[in-house]
Amino acid sequence: MEMFISALTVFVLAVFVGVYVINRVPPLLHTPLMSGSNAISGITVVGAMISIATPGRISTILGFAAVALATINVVGGFLVTDRMLAMFRKKE
Repeated sequence: MEMFISALTVFVLAVFVGVYVINRVPPLLHTPLMSGSNAISGITVVGAMISIATPGRISTILGFAAVALATINVVGGFLVTDRMLAMFRKKE
């Protein structure tokens, strides 16, 4: 039970810090931060694949869900980044 309370405390603090940091980001920095977010999600995909490879039904199910969600995040991030960078290209 102590481990759960400790993990929950870290999670809640991370949520508060994340919301605070994201709300302070100016719109001009959105595209570079989105690229960084894509890199982190790529690391998440690798970790989730390792989780799928471990024996155990729960880790396989959670790993599959993590791969699916992180992949959606990576693809969506690249689409948003490409769309935002298209705004800065010269029109022909």
